[in-house]
Amino acid sequence: MKIGIVCYPTFGGSGVVATELGKALADEGHQVHFITYSQPARLDFFSANLFYHEVSVRDYPLFDYAPYESALASKLVDVVRFEGLDILHVHYAIPHASAAYMAKQILETYGIHIPFVTTLHGTDITLVGKDPTYKPVVTFSINKSDGVTTVSEDLKKDTNNHFDITNEIKVIPNFIDFNRFSLKAKDHFKKAIAPNNERILIHTSNFRKVKRTGDVIKMFKKVLETIPAKLLMVGDGPDRANNEQMCREMGICDHVRFLGKQDAIEEILSVSDLFLMPSETESFGLAALEAMACKVPVISSNAGGLPELNVDGFCGYMSNVGDVDDMAAKAVLILENDEVLNRFKENAFRRAQDFDLKKILPIYIDFYNETIARHLIQYPATASAIM
Repeated sequence: MKIGIVCYPTFGGSGVVATELGKALADEGHQVHFITYSQPARLDFFSANLFYHEVSVRDYPLFDYAPYESALASKLVDVVRFEGLDILHVHYAIPHASAAYMAKQILETYGIHIPFVTTLHGTDITLVGKDPTYKPVVTFSINKSDGVTTVSEDLKKDTNNHFDITNEIKVIPNFIDFNRFSLKAKDHFKKAIAPNNERILIHTSNFRKVKRTGDVIKMFKKVLETIPAKLLMVGDGPDRANNEQMCREMGICDHVRFLGKQDAIEEILSVSDLFLMPSETESFGLAALEAMACKVPVISSNAGGLPELNVDGFCGYMSNVGDVDDMAAKAVLILENDEVLNRFKENAFRRAQDFDLKKILPIYIDFYNETIARHLIQYPATASAIM
């Protein structure tokens, strides 16, 4: 199968999922073409089945803003025509699904009929999509997709509740590659961070308002009052400066490290004891799944798709959004006893195995084949059969 993948090439969850999916498909012998404005952050190795096509957006005095959607559609037309792609898989409704639809219409003028699958990841629905400026385009793009997936039942429900969706939506959860995310032997690193065997708590995100990173700091302060601990804040974003100021005002700077963006996050997770995710909402909670794969239990809010991942009382605990006291109390329950902590660590790993890439990848491949098969019925003379 020749598959074109369109995504944001950043450290965000959708870009990570799209890139890891493409790499796994390439390992299975499929030819995968990434089409985006820069090389995806996780596309960090060579494979004979992986290709990257850069979308070039030129500045013209006529435009206040460069027309990326038009440039992407044109690039999709070019790649589909000259690489002979069988299907497009776009991550995010806009501008990717709308660009794919435009490209599909242009390709039909060449006698080429190609289906495209749209995966919704969260922000394109919960934030951007609900903006009246974009809602009609989001609705149209979803309904014109040949296949639609979401990463959680909650996101599927949210999509159907807020948009007039006539298309069927299939839930395919996010996944974890245990070849990368597993517990690493990093005792020397752990000793450097916690020289007196303090518990290590960790948070990773893009430090946006929805992540409630201030709650992370407040929660940690309460835990620190009971248990010797350190906090690792991994990532960067608009709320980082405020978080650093909070630490100064609380007098806990000696116990908190801001590490910025990190590529080898699995190595940092491997020295951690508890992952904190008090988000306002999460469509799935990929960062929490990565932590679980490294045997790190999770304290999270009960918002969005998190209850579909974090089994309360088994691999972690959940609390209402903003209930810092409850989150801190539950963190202490896990951390204060070695036997309890070790049980939660093992349970976290067991839960992560439910989302093993080896289990999820065949679901995507079957969905591609089903989508292409439906397309074959509509265009029997030109569509390619994929097995």
